[in-house]
Amino acid sequence: MGGPPGERLPGRESGCCEANEFGEATARRELRAYRKAGPPRTTTWLIDGLREGGIEGMTVLDIGAGVGAVYLELLASGAASATDIDGSPAFVAASRDEAERRGVADRVRYEVGDFVALAPETQPADLVVLDRVVCCYPDMESLVRLSVAHARRRYGLVYPRDSLWMRAGTRVMNAFARLIRQKVRAHIHRTAAVDSLVRSAGFAPRFNRSNLFWQVVVYERSPA
Repeated sequence: MGGPPGERLPGRESGCCEANEFGEATARRELRAYRKAGPPRTTTWLIDGLREGGIEGMTVLDIGAGVGAVYLELLASGAASATDIDGSPAFVAASRDEAERRGVADRVRYEVGDFVALAPETQPADLVVLDRVVCCYPDMESLVRLSVAHARRRYGLVYPRDSLWMRAGTRVMNAFARLIRQKVRAHIHRTAAVDSLVRSAGFAPRFNRSNLFWQVVVYERSPA
């Protein structure tokens, strides 16, 4: 999951921005979990929402791809090619290993770094995906504005629910992160602000699900 240089963003189903999340040990652990049980529930919802209406021959830009669960499943469902951008070399390596194991690595382009910095050199795609990336990126406006500008057809997000108890929990988690000198922080960005940026780019929501922690939204470009 793409983010600031040298970092991978954010956590898996249990929460966002856990300690020691971005290294090789965690990447390999998440890859083993994916191979054993498939994507987490919210990621599965995201994939389902993106696939609705068909994706045959479409291109995918997966920002903060982690072990590649989203783009790998979309390739298996008919997408033509994918670009994987992630701030963690360990997660890019794990993602590439899985793509090679599945025989689709030749259809994937890999980039290590911060998408916001890489955006000018990144090609648009039919489907743009941010699975639990927004919650660990402090400059939400730049991330969402630049990423949705790269989407030709659909734009999918998984990010934390905007609630008082989530904000309170995030403050506690960030305080503990400072105590143990962990650099990554969690951010609960306003749902209305995220939604406004996406709609202003010409998209409308077409798929929406949520659980206790996360909300999953897939937008479709509105007809001209």
